[in-house]
Amino acid sequence: MNERRSFLRKSVLGTAGISMGALGFSAKSYGAIMGANDRLRIAVCGLNGRGKSHIGGFTALDDVEIAYLVDPDSQVLAERLQSLKDGGGVHSRAQGEADVRRVLEDRNIDAITVATPNHWHSLMVIWAAQAGKHCYVEKPASHDVYEGRVALAAAQKYGIVVQHGAQRRSESGWARQISDIRSGKYGKMLVSHGFACKPRAGIGHKPYTVAPANLDWNLWKGPAVIDRFHENLVHYNWHWNWQVGNGELNNQGTHQLDVAYWALDPEVANTHPKRVMAMGGRFSWDDQGQTPNTMFAIAEFANGQQVFFNVRNVNHEGYVHEVTNRFYFEDGGKLIDGEYHSHNGSQPRNVPITEVKITPGGSYGSFVAACKAGDPMMANGNMYDAHYSCTLGHLMNISYRLGEKVPFNAKAGRFGDNPLAYEEFMKIHAIARDGMGVPEDKADYIVGPWLEFDGDAEHFVGDHSVEANRLLYDPRNAEFDIPSPKSV
Repeated sequence: MNERRSFLRKSVLGTAGISMGALGFSAKSYGAIMGANDRLRIAVCGLNGRGKSHIGGFTALDDVEIAYLVDPDSQVLAERLQSLKDGGGVHSRAQGEADVRRVLEDRNIDAITVATPNHWHSLMVIWAAQAGKHCYVEKPASHDVYEGRVALAAAQKYGIVVQHGAQRRSESGWARQISDIRSGKYGKMLVSHGFACKPRAGIGHKPYTVAPANLDWNLWKGPAVIDRFHENLVHYNWHWNWQVGNGELNNQGTHQLDVAYWALDPEVANTHPKRVMAMGGRFSWDDQGQTPNTMFAIAEFANGQQVFFNVRNVNHEGYVHEVTNRFYFEDGGKLIDGEYHSHNGSQPRNVPITEVKITPGGSYGSFVAACKAGDPMMANGNMYDAHYSCTLGHLMNISYRLGEKVPFNAKAGRFGDNPLAYEEFMKIHAIARDGMGVPEDKADYIVGPWLEFDGDAEHFVGDHSVEANRLLYDPRNAEFDIPSPKSV
């Protein structure tokens, strides 16, 4: 917690002697200058999916100018530029680039937004910080634990605004729920449970081939060590490949993981779990994907609170869509979809509520306000929050990736004396068996080990630590390598 207070204090006051790009301003003075100007000039990096949302969101703000669009796919880039030109106005002047490094050299650019595949996220935060640009980065803010730490160090050192694309941090309804939970309105929270259960389909198999002429393959893969191109990498199904994606847990699930983490008691805010485990499988689909489509994971924190997480992607008759968070309390009460469910007469308490404050303006407007003020504290989900909530998902994924095959049955879960964990596992097991049609004892779960984590050192200790620590850091191409946290 002392580290976080130091970060926030440095962020607000600026850091003496730090150069902000070619301009030579601190974050504070730079923000003051921006506040006097009409528009924040930004570059949107990555133009599919969330990138289109960024374009729509920022063009709706009068005090923003999209000055650049950035994408290694020349066809996509041309289409998005044409759309801005057709729309007229200030955004019609936007320029196109394939390489974000060219954009960061432009002293007239104030911020970048990042909606690339996951393996680019932290690197762009780092480069933006070093160039003195603010950064809105889509979820997850990192592809692995180590690069997330370096991105945090860069945000700390250069005092830039980083806002994580965890949009629920900008929603007043979620802020009220978190305020109530953390203030003890429902008593002591035991479990913060996230769900990323939305139907998807298998992706089949695509042959290895040469990348199309419109795609700069070297820039697309960037830091990722990938030998060959196939069409299941471009432009969405990379999510299900460990080299560039993080599976559903840190795709859609990043939003619900972030809320689950946000709800924990203040005493463990911005700390890592003490231990984690995950289990699941990629059932029903014979395809090129590597990540689980069914998953149950647990993380335990120093104060005894736990985070549970569910993933269910296999569609079936009667599928129940669950993209939400639930909270379980010591007296048996539960908060489900914002509604309190009593247990044995339990009732909400009449306690003072400490309000969780958010910057108004929604995800994009709040980021612009923070940039103009030069105040990272105004970001709804800064890089500090992003690193800790994303690491939670990375650790769960590491347990899964180290898992062993265990017969698919009700005995597969290894939860010791945790009856609530077993109860929640059995719910997802029953859905896999009865809904998805996974046959008992004729298929396999992947059951990951319990992994112990030293949060201060950010490495695993104890059993399986050697193998687990290898997964904290991705291999990287030399051209796109990152500095250490100390040398950033």
